[in-house]
Amino acid sequence: MTTIAKRIIGHRGARDLWPENGLTGFRNVLGLGVAGVEFDVHPTRDGDLAIIHDPTLDRTTDASGPVAARSMAELRRTRLLGSEEGVPSLDEVLDVLAPSGVELHIELKVDVAGVPYPGLEARVAEHLRRRGLAERTVLTSFWPDVLQRLRTAAPDGRLLASVSGSSAEKLGGLEAVLDRLDEIQADYVAVHHALLSREMDVLLRRVGPARLGAWVINDEAEIARWLEAPVALITTDRPDLFPSS
Repeated sequence: MTTIAKRIIGHRGARDLWPENGLTGFRNVLGLGVAGVEFDVHPTRDGDLAIIHDPTLDRTTDASGPVAARSMAELRRTRLLGSEEGVPSLDEVLDVLAPSGVELHIELKVDVAGVPYPGLEARVAEHLRRRGLAERTVLTSFWPDVLQRLRTAAPDGRLLASVSGSSAEKLGGLEAVLDRLDEIQADYVAVHHALLSREMDVLLRRVGPARLGAWVINDEAEIARWLEAPVALITTDRPDLFPSS
């Protein structure tokens, strides 16, 4: 079997090495030879775009409550756990990553109720166009409706659908999800490693290795196997354990 060339993606700025979605991680991960860097975006109360994974501040900062209820200035004054950094804005992260040439994998998140933020797709797409980074970006979501709106907002952009066992179950099963992604014409499908291992035959038949990704691969004992697997993208919290891209 021919080995597919791999693109290694640093997950949340390599969160097992540095504070999750922090500027230090985004600066440092560039030295590990990654092909891309993944991070997450939420809107703020004052119309900015903040880079943080959860819809609340509780898990990763010294503050609590919904991200979307805070202004960007307030979010900067919080402290990411284990650091003296605040929650960064999208512009601050782009300022770090843009000169490097790496792919930008930007996941659009949902609110505390699990509902997509109205208009977030168009705002992110327009922001990237203004920065001249649309062609460098892969826009991602678990939710087909968000991906469909992204396809409208960024018709020439690349889209990645994330799929886990739980998200597939909520959406009617893996085959139903793949049918919907075919309609949207998602460029990539990144699948949680446990589901991917179970459903590899189906995913290779429906998606193909050049469009398939695995996440999140952090186990050193598993890395060699995934580097030989028929997938194009590997997302990891530990890019230091992989050969440089």
